[in-house]
Amino acid sequence: MKIISYNVNGIRAAERKGLSDWLKTEQPDIFCVQELKANIDQIDTSIFEDLGYQIYWHSAEKKGYSGVGIFTKLKPNNVEIGCGMEQYDREGRVIRADFNDFSVLCTYMPSGSSGDPRQNFKMQWLTDFRSYIQELKKTIPNLLICGDYNICHQAIDIHDPVRNKNSSGFLPEEREWMTDFLSDGFIDSFRYLNKKPDQYSWWSYRSAARERNKGWRIDYHMLSENLVNKLKSADILQEVKHSDHCPVKIELNVS
Repeated sequence: MKIISYNVNGIRAAERKGLSDWLKTEQPDIFCVQELKANIDQIDTSIFEDLGYQIYWHSAEKKGYSGVGIFTKLKPNNVEIGCGMEQYDREGRVIRADFNDFSVLCTYMPSGSSGDPRQNFKMQWLTDFRSYIQELKKTIPNLLICGDYNICHQAIDIHDPVRNKNSSGFLPEEREWMTDFLSDGFIDSFRYLNKKPDQYSWWSYRSAARERNKGWRIDYHMLSENLVNKLKSADILQEVKHSDHCPVKIELNVS
């Protein structure tokens, strides 16, 4: 099973750049999307339904902001919209689909780069989200948590760790959170299989950062440790360009 996660930075803008044509070629079984920046009635869903996808959508209350979705060719047993915490659900940050042998949770974690209020919001989210997942694992132990985490975990995951040491997304407390989150029983599927440097999933639009590969790896497939024997491959599709992010992909041997 091929599962792709992609922060599209606006699904309507990405579609104008050929998103569905790429999706038709790539053909993931499950496609998890972040930063939809649209309500479902603002796009032509038939474009994706004609490719065989059932579409599940969680928009933010604020127009043109945030939002997550799961497009799947495999019919889920259950879909959960949101995480049950109003301050996050109004921003459209979590959606989950449950299948026979595992569940896929798609998340768009907050950014703190706009200043202290949002950084404080982000840190509270990190505390609350970890507690939410710890509780969720009691009933759903086989979890894939994919999406834009807005955190680089290690120095290898960012092009300039020294100058970015005080930047939101690479702060010591954020990196420590990621270490603690993984210790709860998850693996970073890409790093589990690939130890190479210069592997990034987001680049600033400024200073030709993408052309120079001055990026950050902030998009992840975090996999429950008990599913690690199902992990076949994990890749970052850096050549795909509909957004300031690129897609990240894993393949699992599951039904």
